[in-house]
Amino acid sequence: MVGAWVTNGTTTLEAIVNPINAACEKGFVPDRLYIIENPKVTDEVARAVDLATEIVDVYEGHELDVQITSIDSELDFDRLYAHTREAIKEVHEDDGEVAVDFTPGRKFMSALAFATGMRYDADHVYYFYLEETPRGRLYPSIPRTKSRLYDFTEVL
Repeated sequence: MVGAWVTNGTTTLEAIVNPINAACEKGFVPDRLYIIENPKVTDEVARAVDLATEIVDVYEGHELDVQITSIDSELDFDRLYAHTREAIKEVHEDDGEVAVDFTPGRKFMSALAFATGMRYDADHVYYFYLEETPRGRLYPSIPRTKSRLYDFTEVL
């Protein structure tokens, strides 16, 4: 069965990869990564894809299938919504398990990802909560007592 991770691009690398790392540690290791980018975050998304690929390889020893949706403006609300909705639909058609992460991105991006994940029955709708720790730290260097991966399909 295929497992997929759906997320937004952002200027903060850690906001993209830390939730993936936390999910892998809990047993959800994706085969596919659906990520959206715009011209303001292209470099960060490229770095995040490289790091996410390494993380998945360490946990499962397989290649991550990466599907990037490029948009011209971060304010393209229709494409932001469609990115998440189409990924969920595609993975469900493949009888797969899909996780939507609404941690990274601007507030409206997170709101769209959360609402779309819940509305279209994503198997997981994740948010990576980080307590007061220095910014710029990757998951392996964060004390486990200072972070938590919430799955809103279980919380609500």
